[in-house]
Amino acid sequence: MRTQPPNTPTNRARWSRIGSAVTATAALVLAGLGTAAQASATPEATTTAATTATTTASKVTWSATPCATPKKKGELACNSLRVTGGLTAFQKQEAKEDGVTPKAADASTPSGYGPSDLQSAYGLTSAASSKGSGETIAIVDAYDDPNAEADLAKYRSYYGLSTCTTANGCFKKVSQTGSTTSLPSADSGWAEEISLDLDMASATCPNCSITLVEASSASMANLGTAVNEAVKLGAKFVSNSYGGSESSSDTSYDSSYFNHPGVAITVSAGDSAYGAEYPAASKYVTSVGGTKLSTSSTTRGWTESVWKTSNTEGTGSGCSKYDAKPSWQTDTGCTKRMISDVSAVADPATGVSVYDSYGVTAGWYTFGGTSASSPIIAAVYALAGTPSSSSYPAQFPYNAAGTSALNDVTSGNNGNCSTSYFCTATTGYDGPTGWGTPEGTGAFTG
Repeated sequence: MRTQPPNTPTNRARWSRIGSAVTATAALVLAGLGTAAQASATPEATTTAATTATTTASKVTWSATPCATPKKKGELACNSLRVTGGLTAFQKQEAKEDGVTPKAADASTPSGYGPSDLQSAYGLTSAASSKGSGETIAIVDAYDDPNAEADLAKYRSYYGLSTCTTANGCFKKVSQTGSTTSLPSADSGWAEEISLDLDMASATCPNCSITLVEASSASMANLGTAVNEAVKLGAKFVSNSYGGSESSSDTSYDSSYFNHPGVAITVSAGDSAYGAEYPAASKYVTSVGGTKLSTSSTTRGWTESVWKTSNTEGTGSGCSKYDAKPSWQTDTGCTKRMISDVSAVADPATGVSVYDSYGVTAGWYTFGGTSASSPIIAAVYALAGTPSSSSYPAQFPYNAAGTSALNDVTSGNNGNCSTSYFCTATTGYDGPTGWGTPEGTGAFTG
């Protein structure tokens, strides 16, 4: 059996775990889902009977959330996937530690990583407990989630996080015009995305306030207007978990929506494997790739590789066709903007727990996709403190490149490409994971 290092889940405190750690993969009962993508989680060595589940039972299956398919022509897609069955990395780890074989397809308890896992993996345990007060993370999504505040309360209560409500001033939900009463039409698919984003911001920065800005639709014009509204309302950290194909209009969108000095704007790199998308390609944002995150016997207690399910599903990366290269990006194979800058967990097989109730059976679901990694990184920026007023925070990780402030991800790929580092992890910078994942907040301040 694996020797437990100091930061593994066994030795650190769990967040208000209820009863024994009998966890389960989230149930998917929502009708109309597309064909599930499948991937086998990497088996972990063990001598306990708890991990003798059959190969079939262990295989993790998932499906893109409904908002990953645009409702109308010209709309952008969310970058999230929801687990439908099998045993996640979190469940397998719990089985090794507790000697109990988890059940699949049960939304009654979490089956993905929670706050203590993410904070441990990214060296944030101390910062998460002491930093973030007075900072506001804005989450930009499309359409309305009527249950957003209630579902967030369930998540935070279960994990022992402080309350974050409209009443105590921690939570605020507005439309793209700033209205708290005239909100967009409700959408159950985007509600899943909203729950994922709110929970990841909470998990990473429990002391931060959160503003949810809901765009009227998933068009770039409306989502961009929502970004501007988030900044207008005072948020210094803005997460965007959506994207679409690049176009010649992107440079105008850059200046209209994303050029906000002194504001850390994070954007998902995409879930369609190798290839660039917008707004991750904006030179003004931090583009966030995705990893597979697993516990290990290393000093860190965790290990990561590029998230890839197939040549059509995995973290996005690539060389932009239209956006100019920012001055701080110095890789030589791409003359324009290169995606990504940094990364965090995104593989559904090593996914994160989320509480959601709108349009689905109320309960716990496990999600993956770079929709998870974007709010995590926005929250890391928030833990690092307010950026200087004239700065472009996308540059901060480049200032810390090659230091211990980042976990360099050196294995895996997200497809085939003619220039190796565009799609294959390597020592130092690469497209799928950028300069790596956070190890504390040192790479996200300036």
